Amino acid sequence: MMKIMLSWIVFIVAAVIEVTGDALIRKGLRKPGLVLIAAGFVTLGCYGLIVNLVKWDFSKLLGVYVAVFAVVSVIFSRAIFKESISPATWIGVAVIAVGGLIVQYGAR
Repeated sequence: MMKIMLSWIVFIVAAVIEVTGDALIRKGLRKPGLVLIAAGFVTLGCYGLIVNLVKWDFSKLLGVYVAVFAVVSVIFSRAIFKESISPATWIGVAVIAVGGLIVQYGAR
């Protein structure tokens, strides 16, 4: 159980890092800034290293991670970019999250 909990923590950290990298690139493209874009590239590389610390089959790893990423990205979008999130997006993210749980716990 502790190993699964640690995996979820790694996924959350990786998702925050990935969303941060995407946000840096987004800001760099909107206000031309090669430094921001480069920082985004480095940050995304760090995400790739971190998410792969979890020793699961690749399909399960990314299947569950995508669900965590979806939740974190919508929260980040709301909190950092102050974007309004539509009910359809929340429902879609909930469906993705349920899919991640099915991938995680369905084949036991």
